[in-house]
Amino acid sequence: MNSREVIIKIVSKKLIPLILLFALYVQFHGDFGPGGGFQAGAIFSAGFILYSLVFGFDKLVSAVSPRVLELISVTGVLLYIGVGFLCMVLGGEFLNYSVLGDTQAAGQHLGILLVEFGVFLTVFSVLLLIFYCFVSR
Repeated sequence: MNSREVIIKIVSKKLIPLILLFALYVQFHGDFGPGGGFQAGAIFSAGFILYSLVFGFDKLVSAVSPRVLELISVTGVLLYIGVGFLCMVLGGEFLNYSVLGDTQAAGQHLGILLVEFGVFLTVFSVLLLIFYCFVSR
């Protein structure tokens, strides 16, 4: 291993956790400013793709299997749809978050948080599955 590879691996070990942390910041800051589930999911998957490029695809697959990613993507979609149906069960329209809390603002905040988390899970897992498909060819 030459010195360039060592530098890249050391920098990546320090950078990848920061990328994942930034993705979570974008996810949870999306209620108050730019960001949200889609952007956070894309950033989160980029951290895993960087891991694969630096340390190898086999190590990534052993850490996060395609089956786990499929389950995460289904969970994200079900969370999104489940929030919509919960709103209907509680007497509102589909994805009318107002009925989820004691006040309209509390319901809106909770609903957006849950839906955006579902989007985050789905985007993260589907982008990584697409990457898996490209690498597997």
